[in-house]
Amino acid sequence: MTGTDAVADATGILLVDIADRVAVVTLNRPERRNAFTWELVQLLGDTMRALDADSDVDVIILTGSDPAFCAGVDLKEAGSDGGVFAHAHELPTRGLFDDTEKPVIGAINGATATGGLELALTCDFLIASEHARFADTHSRVGVQPGGGVTVRLARWIGVPRAKQMSITGNYLDAATALAWGLVNEVVPHDELLPRCRAIAADVVGNDQRGLRRIIKTYDLGGGASEEHAWEIERAVSFQWLSAGVDPADVEARRAGVVERGRSQQG
Repeated sequence: MTGTDAVADATGILLVDIADRVAVVTLNRPERRNAFTWELVQLLGDTMRALDADSDVDVIILTGSDPAFCAGVDLKEAGSDGGVFAHAHELPTRGLFDDTEKPVIGAINGATATGGLELALTCDFLIASEHARFADTHSRVGVQPGGGVTVRLARWIGVPRAKQMSITGNYLDAATALAWGLVNEVVPHDELLPRCRAIAADVVGNDQRGLRRIIKTYDLGGGASEEHAWEIERAVSFQWLSAGVDPADVEARRAGVVERGRSQQG
């Protein structure tokens, strides 16, 4: 068992499985719809940082134990001792794993609400089960968002649709989430993890330093004006070029790209 596994297995509320350079992280409080306790928040943050530093991992898949992905903050705990709300000042500014370099695929297996939606939006992209549903219920609970929903949701689906979700608190089904651009794909429930693993395998086959640099460039430019985003991309590109390009390495990669393209064309 790796060091990362040992951290995650300490309480059983977070599971980690590592195989073929892919880590699957599973929120495991199904009886509470995987809602966040302060303990789970800390454990998830520590685990994601450990996986980001793990040389045996290239891709992370984040999911929940059925029937839900994550219901957000555990309001029962919050109503008792404040729970996550009592520690809000200790939370990272931009989500529990916004500073990770490795790609994170969200495997959305069921209901995803409020803080759970904010967690999902921290992933690089989402693949959804047909059972997935999405809601921002901050307004129903009377809680001001602090995990980025008013920032990220608008950038993913547009301001009017984001406002509709936040103002009504209503759920979107998986088909609507796909039509609105909140998720990339919707698959049969039993095929969710296999599909995410297949995507992850495609990522593992790429140049890891390069793809992490590309992810960072997307993240830096996502909140900038188009002009500034161009400047960011060119700066990163020139920095890469200035380090020198090995033609032999490019040729080796080219051959792999050609072969992969042929296989995907059937």
